[in-house]
Amino acid sequence: MLNIHGVPISVHTRKVIVAALEKNLPYQNEPVIPFKPPAGWDRLSPTGKIPVMSDGDFELADSSVICAYLEREYPRPPLYPADTRGHVRALWLEEYADGTVFREVIHGLFFQNVIRPRILGQAIDKAAVEAIQVEAMPRVFGYLESQTAGDCLVGGKFGIADLAIVSNLINYHYLGYRIDSRFPKLAGYFKAMLRRPSITRALAAEQPFASGMGLDSRFVETTVPV
Repeated sequence: MLNIHGVPISVHTRKVIVAALEKNLPYQNEPVIPFKPPAGWDRLSPTGKIPVMSDGDFELADSSVICAYLEREYPRPPLYPADTRGHVRALWLEEYADGTVFREVIHGLFFQNVIRPRILGQAIDKAAVEAIQVEAMPRVFGYLESQTAGDCLVGGKFGIADLAIVSNLINYHYLGYRIDSRFPKLAGYFKAMLRRPSITRALAAEQPFASGMGLDSRFVETTVPV
């Protein structure tokens, strides 16, 4: 059985959990919080980040590396396109999600709205939040809008690009934000993704953590049977 270490509301932990669900792999989740890691965490995660996965005595850190491992070790159903161009396009969108979407939009908003007031006991930097919403978000979501055509991002099949993008958009909604009318294709894509069984199951399982952190789960309650 896979052991996935990391709080499930993490963008990157959820990405691995949904990959395991898509491949029908049994797993258990150890909800590690990076700010309060268990003893020995630096051995499992040299960067200190989540997630970490163990498959028997084999251990891996980093969500992209873990998903690549799962694809090689458990190839059915595939989460990466077989053709070269589709494969590298999926890798690009995964990288864009993990790097640009997360680092320039989701991480900053989550840090300001959740981590600072609820974990660090600090005031929200409202100017930082506004800068993300006015400058970074329209540019980043605008690119995603331009790449969205249909229910899945690459080759008409659900895969690693969808996993990475949707996991970020889920956390955007947890913060009380919504994809606005400037990005109709992205909004429709996200709504369709919420109906996918693996995502439905992942969201249902993480609701106790979302509730405990005071996150806004109304989008889950209105679109996903939990």
